[in-house]
Amino acid sequence: MCKLHLIKYSIRITLATVCGILLGFSTISGIVYAQDQLIIISPHHEGIEKEFASNFEKWYEEKTGRSVKTNWRDLGGTSSNYRYIDSEFKRLPDGIGVDIFFGGGTDSYLRFAENDLLTSYKLPEDKLILIPPSYHGIPVYDSEYRWYGAALSSFGIMYNEKLRQLRRLPVTNTWEDLGDISLIGKIGAADPRESGSAHMMYEIILQTRGWDNGFALLTKIGGNVKNFSAGANVIPRDVAAGQVIYGLAIDFYAYSQIASVGSDTIKYVLPSDGAVVNPDSIAILKGAPNINVAQKFLEFVLSENAQKLWMLRDSDPEGPEWKGGLNRASVLPSLYDKLGDRCVVTNPFALKIIPFPYDANKGSTRWDIVNDLFGVLIIDSHKDLVTAWKAIQKCKDNSKRDAAIQALIEMPLTEEEAMKIAESDWKNPIFRNDKIKEWGQFAKQKFNKAISLTR
Repeated sequence: MCKLHLIKYSIRITLATVCGILLGFSTISGIVYAQDQLIIISPHHEGIEKEFASNFEKWYEEKTGRSVKTNWRDLGGTSSNYRYIDSEFKRLPDGIGVDIFFGGGTDSYLRFAENDLLTSYKLPEDKLILIPPSYHGIPVYDSEYRWYGAALSSFGIMYNEKLRQLRRLPVTNTWEDLGDISLIGKIGAADPRESGSAHMMYEIILQTRGWDNGFALLTKIGGNVKNFSAGANVIPRDVAAGQVIYGLAIDFYAYSQIASVGSDTIKYVLPSDGAVVNPDSIAILKGAPNINVAQKFLEFVLSENAQKLWMLRDSDPEGPEWKGGLNRASVLPSLYDKLGDRCVVTNPFALKIIPFPYDANKGSTRWDIVNDLFGVLIIDSHKDLVTAWKAIQKCKDNSKRDAAIQALIEMPLTEEEAMKIAESDWKNPIFRNDKIKEWGQFAKQKFNKAISLTR
């Protein structure tokens, strides 16, 4: 072949390769093969992304005879993902160039559904019949098929049992136990403005106790927290490493540490005063550019083979390759009996504790205002809160101590006021910023008052 022909041939191969990259094609020896793609936004960790990507790509090729490439976009926790998707749809109302939102509790999905940002897709009837419509009153999938629970998650308390015994600290079986003043500096928790699972745990406490009593307990727990991390995934590692003794944790993070260091070191309990099991969900976004592939991904995630990835060991031939496993609970009740002792997680459908009937609609409506209240009163004011809490701990006069606690737990608004604002004015940035400044001053004044009352 002459040099001129070689140059022309090389140019053709290069052009084919470039076109393949731009158009989602793959190239081998200059021949262009069609390749489907899928774009996913997810707060899931790397292990889940890798397992569901590689297994879906194999499944998809077997089902369709075509290859597919999954493109995962990591934007942080659920709250960060929600803010991004919400802001992008305000800019691009017909679609944001993303197919799937995968991960996070139902609150975010309810808000997206209410704002018409999800695409309805009903699973084939033989698949849908395997999934219960609800779990103890909590929907497992949307009645209009706009979102589905992909796994079930519980929210509870994990603790380092060896260090707890060594330091002669109390066992914590309830959320209330975490408010014990002897636990100052010994609890790990996350910022709900960044972590959806952290938000869920705080909202659970609010719903099980009511607004005033719930925030009173959250304030005491906040006084015991050593520091607030951005992500909930940090807390289990800190508990295992002994940086803190107790942590508010989502179940699969705790199970991962138990698998790593052993159940004699790490314990995980569902609080008896507010156990909640909630779907961790998935949905097709409005204007999904690869809608047919997105529908296939939904079918795959809710298939038996994919659901096994959640709860089998990494050594199981049908389980994940990710070291330590994924440690999550399936939404398919029949799968637990089929797998038996091969499961590494507790069957949520056989729990002895009856879960609290979490109100996802209430949680969704007030998501932002609860996050901002918690952020301003507890996290942004954390140094002042801890100083006041320590002053109360040292106070020996019971009447002064009680008065100081009452000052510590004061709230700037009632639940009714919060719900009304959440449904209207909180979307106005000027109103919101003014309120946040007002709450910041309120927090400083009440903590100073609490300190003065101990003297």
